Amino acid sequence: MPSVATVWRILKRNGLITPQPHKRPRCSFVRFEAQLPNQMWQCDSTPWQLADGSQVEILNLLDDHSRLFLNSRTFPTVKAANVVQAFFSASDSYGLPAAFLTDNAAVFSGGSRRGKVALELELERLGIEVKHSTPYHPQTCGKVERLHQTLKRYLRKQAPALSLAHLQLQLDAFREYYNHHRPHRALGRQTPLVVFNARLKARPIQPEAPTHYRVRRDRIDATGKVTLRYLSKLRHIPVGAAHRNRKVVLLVAGANVRIVTTDGVLLRELTLDPNRSYQPLGGRWPVHYVLQQVSTMS
Repeated sequence: MPSVATVWRILKRNGLITPQPHKRPRCSFVRFEAQLPNQMWQCDSTPWQLADGSQVEILNLLDDHSRLFLNSRTFPTVKAANVVQAFFSASDSYGLPAAFLTDNAAVFSGGSRRGKVALELELERLGIEVKHSTPYHPQTCGKVERLHQTLKRYLRKQAPALSLAHLQLQLDAFREYYNHHRPHRALGRQTPLVVFNARLKARPIQPEAPTHYRVRRDRIDATGKVTLRYLSKLRHIPVGAAHRNRKVVLLVAGANVRIVTTDGVLLRELTLDPNRSYQPLGGRWPVHYVLQQVSTMS
């Protein structure tokens, strides 16, 4: 007996069935391209391997309009602070983008944890629109995904990198060649740097970043402190030994924090210092707390 596929091909050849492809044809895809340089940047990380077999990650940033290779950095593991550092390094050279597109990885998005990571907070502070691709849909970040392939094809032709520093030199060499010398087929055989400099640059359009609000229920520890994650780092906030092991509610509005009891009594209010893990004892204290401390000392 002939196979099902053979029967299907015979019927199709004779025009007796209507083809129903399982995948969408390429002609149905809508190709998006930003109209101006810096209108949108794309960012993503990809794994790589050193000569000794150790696994590392490469973080790449790309301009959507011109395909300019904005930055490329390698790390043992990409962390939230690394992404912010790479972003500011690129913006110092090429200006701030109007929008920033990534996938939903933990270093790019805190949506799965009902919060925001350091990158999202910094972008909102600068008035940059934060965009994330649809889950399990890499085509949204297709330009930077395609850049990963081109970069890895180049790296495979080089001597295996002996260290992160060695790999970083290879990345810098490729980025120089890619931006200044390599003609890009999608750009009419022009180089990305030529296209990037050919038009005016887009800029962030939001005048002021919105404040991120959240409510957290916690318990003061045995030393009289509570901990709160801010800009991807744990911040230790002293409340007072008199309140140890007490259940509290943390009302967070950006860097402003209020610590209240479960029955609504304000214990402390402060603005977090992003440069310190252990917050100082300064800040606004409620009057009843100050009177309580004075009576305790007397």
